[in-house]
Amino acid sequence: MSGTNGHNGSSEWRDENSHRLEMSKHVAVVTGGARGIGRAVCLAMAREGVRAVAVVDQLEDVASFTDKANERFGRKVLVPFQGDVTDSDFRRHVFSEMQSLYGAVSICVPAAGITRDRLAVKIDRETGEVDLYDEDMFNRVIGVDLTAPIFWGIETIGSVAQERHNKNSGKWNPEEGVQGCIILIGSVSSAGNKGQISYATAKSGLEGAQATLAAEAIFHGVRCAIIHPGFTDTAMVRAMGTDYIAKNVLPQTQLRRLIHPEEIADAVCFMIRNSTVSGQLWADAGWHPTA
Repeated sequence: MSGTNGHNGSSEWRDENSHRLEMSKHVAVVTGGARGIGRAVCLAMAREGVRAVAVVDQLEDVASFTDKANERFGRKVLVPFQGDVTDSDFRRHVFSEMQSLYGAVSICVPAAGITRDRLAVKIDRETGEVDLYDEDMFNRVIGVDLTAPIFWGIETIGSVAQERHNKNSGKWNPEEGVQGCIILIGSVSSAGNKGQISYATAKSGLEGAQATLAAEAIFHGVRCAIIHPGFTDTAMVRAMGTDYIAKNVLPQTQLRRLIHPEEIADAVCFMIRNSTVSGQLWADAGWHPTA
């Protein structure tokens, strides 16, 4: 008889780490990795002992960031790549380089994002002319915040699938342990937010992408989840202005402060490690906007 005394395979005697994804065995890619949440995720992964991280960013100082971080960690764990995340050839180059150096890329956190905030429709009070949201601007936000994260995730699934095919592994078996993980970066704006027609649309779209990729990728042993951060202390949020943040953001946040990027990074690493975490996680600091 199995019971509560720890006999016959009781959970009391189970290896507490057997269910966790061990980062030291994995290679990761993080877009938007030289700033904000992406930067914090790269550093958190390095502390967790990840084998290597491709730090992808369009900033020129991405190499400077990785050099300083690698010196700090005493090993070459962060690998810089400068380019546009919407460029398919650039994306394939990153994966090709990482695979040749370290093997399959099995963790992906596509954190690069932009905002182009304004009302969808504005009317000039003096002339009466209607000013509509620019379509090219909308498409740019969708490209960076929705399309690109999806395809960086798909490329990661493909990397794991190819490695498994080369090993004749076939369909994933739970006894193998989780083979990889994709964490998409959503937002509290996915529920809708005045002045963010493009950004909110992109972040909401990631929810459907997450659910679909999760259902498909588990065939190869890859999980996919999404985290929805609240207002985080990044350059993107600070661009709103201190007065706007103090008047319109902090009063509607239970913690009465911006979230630290490191707090989101900690949550992301938790989602990667813990195999039972699926679907959505809200890290919003108690965000409850009024109508």
